[in-house]
Amino acid sequence: MKKFLVILFVYATLNGVSQSCCSGGSGSPIAGGASQGVLQERQMELSLNYQYLGTDRFKAGDVDTARLFNYLYSHYLYGRVAYGLTKNLTLSIESGYFLTKTEIALHKKDTFSSKGVGDLIIFPRYNVYNRNTELTRTEITLGLGYKIPLGKYNDSNVVYQNPYTLKKYYATNPPTVQPTTGSQDFIFYGFVYRGWVETKFRVFANLLYIKKGWNPLGQKFGDFASVGLFAGKTIFKRIGVTLQVRAEWIDKMKYNHNIDMLALYGIDVNSTGSKKIFAVPQLSYSYKNFTVYGLGEIPIYQYVNRVQAVSYYNFIAGLTYRFYLKKSDDSGETGNSTQ
Repeated sequence: MKKFLVILFVYATLNGVSQSCCSGGSGSPIAGGASQGVLQERQMELSLNYQYLGTDRFKAGDVDTARLFNYLYSHYLYGRVAYGLTKNLTLSIESGYFLTKTEIALHKKDTFSSKGVGDLIIFPRYNVYNRNTELTRTEITLGLGYKIPLGKYNDSNVVYQNPYTLKKYYATNPPTVQPTTGSQDFIFYGFVYRGWVETKFRVFANLLYIKKGWNPLGQKFGDFASVGLFAGKTIFKRIGVTLQVRAEWIDKMKYNHNIDMLALYGIDVNSTGSKKIFAVPQLSYSYKNFTVYGLGEIPIYQYVNRVQAVSYYNFIAGLTYRFYLKKSDDSGETGNSTQ
């Protein structure tokens, strides 16, 4: 299988789970995206994946504790279009759509739910070092992304309807079920790869830092940092097996102090921020220009400030297609070719 083996890294699950029940938000900007360097010149990539995340687990610090609600889950579609502008520079445009983000309360009739488009990600990556020999391949890639919120960050549900006037009263949903945080964020990315040609074994690492901005509600969700270490091997020519260990850190949420976050949005800002370590087994299968992939995320260690929901269920499956665009001929027509 070609070096293109798609290997997911899921940098933050959903912010709604990573930031806990009290300060969640949108889907991850490059969740389910490939832990990748750059495409080849004029190479195009189309990718779509489905993500399920859910939790019914809570911790106080690193100790299990009682539930604050019954269950939190989401169904999410995430797509990416990427193009190799040069042999060193790749640009991708990425976005996602929540089929649902739902929080089921302890009393199940008190359920919050939302759906809709999340964020738009503009994510260029540049290969700063690339050295290939007969035995090894080495590369270093850096990226700088920009997240633009497209979806709702202040969606609401009916909390009461007057039985006589039929007037409905609305309350803003908790951030855990909003399709986006409503902030514009910067994404800093680094990728280091080392592969051995004959044994088809590879090790690599990525670093991700997301600098969160302020949203119109006067909220700033905590900055996010992640480091992933991978080891993978191709077997039977088409099957890729990879194990990732990933550590993540999320800072506490900030807010304008003239806002009562607990009364208006149900957010205890002191119950935000976390440190987590995950094991992520990953499997992929490639045939010609197509790759099918899947992974499950297993929490190894989780520490949260005060009491928060923690990561528990996280599954992703997707399909990627890569092909080359031909240069325009004299007639101005374009086409594509296979690898």
